[in-house]
Amino acid sequence: MLKLNFKPFFSTIPNKFKIPIVSFSIKNSLQSQPPTVRQNVSLNNLPTTTTTTTTSHLLSHSPPPTSAYIHLPFCRKRCHYCDFTIVALGTSSNQFKDEDDPRITNYVQLLCREIKATKPISNDNPPLETIFFGGGTPSLVPPKLVSSIINMLKDKFGVCSNAEISIEMDPGTFDDVKMKELLELGVNRVSLGVQAFQEDMLKKCGRAHGLREVHEAIEIVKSCGLENWSLDLISSLPHQTREMWEESLELTIQASPTHVSVYDLQVEQGTKFGSLYTPGEFPLPSDTQSAEFYKMASKTLGNAGYEHYEISSYCKEGYMCKHNVTYWQNRSFYAFGLGSASFLGGVRFSRPKKMKEYTGYVQDLENGLVLDKQGNGLVDANDKAIDVVMLSLRTATGLNLRSFGESFGSSLISTLCKAFKPYVDSGHVIALDVRRNSLSADEFSTLLFDEGKIEEMVAFIRLSDPDGFLLSNDLISSAFAAIAP
Repeated sequence: MLKLNFKPFFSTIPNKFKIPIVSFSIKNSLQSQPPTVRQNVSLNNLPTTTTTTTTSHLLSHSPPPTSAYIHLPFCRKRCHYCDFTIVALGTSSNQFKDEDDPRITNYVQLLCREIKATKPISNDNPPLETIFFGGGTPSLVPPKLVSSIINMLKDKFGVCSNAEISIEMDPGTFDDVKMKELLELGVNRVSLGVQAFQEDMLKKCGRAHGLREVHEAIEIVKSCGLENWSLDLISSLPHQTREMWEESLELTIQASPTHVSVYDLQVEQGTKFGSLYTPGEFPLPSDTQSAEFYKMASKTLGNAGYEHYEISSYCKEGYMCKHNVTYWQNRSFYAFGLGSASFLGGVRFSRPKKMKEYTGYVQDLENGLVLDKQGNGLVDANDKAIDVVMLSLRTATGLNLRSFGESFGSSLISTLCKAFKPYVDSGHVIALDVRRNSLSADEFSTLLFDEGKIEEMVAFIRLSDPDGFLLSNDLISSAFAAIAP
C-alpha cells in the first residue's frame, strides 16, 4: 500500500503507511532513475540517512509531545500485501470473545509495562491530545484491555478530556456491543479497513473479511452514532479495473464516512504478492493505470465534498485526522508496542519487531538499561529542514516559506524557489501569496530576480492536486538537492 503511519512513514503511523524510522534527511544518493507513480506517491522510497549533528548550526527541538501511537499487532491472518509487524491469531479465533487469549492479554500487560517505565520528556509535559491504536487489527483486542491501556496513558501522561482517540478496525472483527463498549471508554474515531468493495478483490488480497462483513461493519459504525470515522481503500490491486475502482469510490461516498484514506498498492519483498507479481506488469495495473486511479480518486472524492488535505487523505470539513497531522507537522510523539517508532527530542527510535526481543527491551527499560532515546533537543539544521520540506509538501497546505525562513534562514527560501521554478512552469508546483492566492508562472519567474521580493510575495509552496502529488518524490528530491547539495 501507499507508504505514508501511514503504517502512514514510520512503523508508528496509522492507516498502513510507513515513514522511515530513521531521520528523513537525505544528504546523498538521490534516485538515479525516474520513480514510478507508485514510488512518487510513496515517500518510503526516498533514500535516507541517519540523523547527524556534524554541522555547526543546530536547532532547538519542537515542544513536548501531545500524541501517542499504540501498536496492537494482532490479525486473524496476514494479508497478501502485508509486510507489517503483526501476530497472526488464526481465522478460527473468536473475534468477539477473545478475552482469555493469552497472546493478547500478555502483550497488553507488556505494553502497559513499557508505558509505565517510559520517562515523560519533561516534568511539565502537557496531557495527550491524540491517541492512535494501530496495527495489526486493534479491533481484535477486547475493549477492557484497550481501556487498561488508556488508563495507563492517563496515569502516566494525562489525557485531555476532548482528546482524539482513534482505533483501526476491520470488518468482521466487531459487533455493535464491542463498538459501543469502545465508544463508552473514550474511543471517538474509527478507521475502517475496507480496502475494496468487490468480493473477488478481497479474496485476491487475502483479506479475512468478505463483502457482507464490509456492509455490516459500516452499518454498525453508523448505527452507533459515530460521526468521526474513516474508510480505507487500496488501488492498483491485481486484476483491478477502472470500473471496479470507480465502484469502490462510489460505494465509499454512499457510505458517507467523514474521512477517506486511499492507498496505492506497494508490492513488498517477503510478501505473497512480492513472490507472485512485478510492479507495473499484468495482472497489476500499469503505472499509467495507477496514475489514472489516483486521479479518479482525487476527482470523485473532491466532487463529493471531500478535501484532499494530504497525499492519501481526504476529509469532510472539520474531520482531518488530528493524530496524523502531528506527523505532517513534524511534531514529537510517543510510541509504544512491538515495532513502533517514537520521535522525541529529535530522535526517531524503533522498538524491536520480534516479540522475544521486544520483551527484553521492556525489561531493560524497567531496569534502567536502555539508553535515553529522547534526544537532547538539538537537531541538525539541514536534517530538520529536509524533514519539514518532505512532510509539508505531502499536504494541501504545503510549505510555509515564512516560517521555514525564520527557522532555517531566508536564503533557503530563494534556493528552494529557484529549484522549483521548472515545476511551477509545468504546473506541478503552485506558489501562493500570503492570502493563499496562486501566482502565475510568469509572476513567480519575475520574483526570482529579487530575493527580497520572493520573501515578501511568496508565502507558500505546495504541490498541485493531483499531478504534483503524483510526482512528489521527484519534486521533493529537487528540494533535498537544493538544501544539502
